[in-house]
Amino acid sequence: MKRFWDINCDLGEGESDARTGALMRSVTSANVACGGHAGDLVSMRRCVLLAAKHGVRLGAHPGPWDRANFGRGRVQITPSELELLLLQQVGVLQSLAREKDVPLHHVKLHGGLYHAVEDSSRLAHVYLETLTRHWPGCLAYAKAGGKVVAAAARVRGAKVWGEGFIDRGYLSDGGLVPRDTPGALIESRKALEMRLEDLCMRGRVTAVSGEPLPIALRTLCVHGDTPSALRLLEWAVAWMNSHRLRFP
Repeated sequence: MKRFWDINCDLGEGESDARTGALMRSVTSANVACGGHAGDLVSMRRCVLLAAKHGVRLGAHPGPWDRANFGRGRVQITPSELELLLLQQVGVLQSLAREKDVPLHHVKLHGGLYHAVEDSSRLAHVYLETLTRHWPGCLAYAKAGGKVVAAAARVRGAKVWGEGFIDRGYLSDGGLVPRDTPGALIESRKALEMRLEDLCMRGRVTAVSGEPLPIALRTLCVHGDTPSALRLLEWAVAWMNSHRLRFP
């Protein structure tokens, strides 16, 4: 049986133009920062054009209004504030994409917002209700193995692609190892291939504790600001090709 996979990357987050282009050529989906935690009109327009040029699925990557912490701190947000944030950030990227006839494929929340919505049923319902009302047909990329967004999606009729991380270590509760902690990053080719074997062939991820965690996923993520992101993507594509796993 053939399996189809997607590799996504967070882009337009302040990296150089050259790095944006190189990463865009190596993925099938791009999550473009929309001016919250990072990004501006110039970077968004550049990403839209690059996505069109390379045939990459364009996604919005809305984040907290928190540039000082890159949107990665703990987020406290009300449902109405979340709706407004989405309308502002996703809306501006959609407007820029529409100018170039590039469809908006998905939305992936960033950092603290990603986790806040996964931790709150109320926020998850508002998130997916806003998505289905204003961007019908647009997918949500959310934490593979997470239960809250997945449950809200079933109620709202939204389509969610579960996301697994191939550049980050996992904790036994399914969270990611903090970036300032040993084991936070996957850096060697052997470790990457073991992660891909787990995710793509066994439907699980192995936590740093050694515990296997079952997850069902549809898309794989490499963070654009992971120092070794380009190398990891090269190895990942080579591994997938060798195992005849095709990109959709």
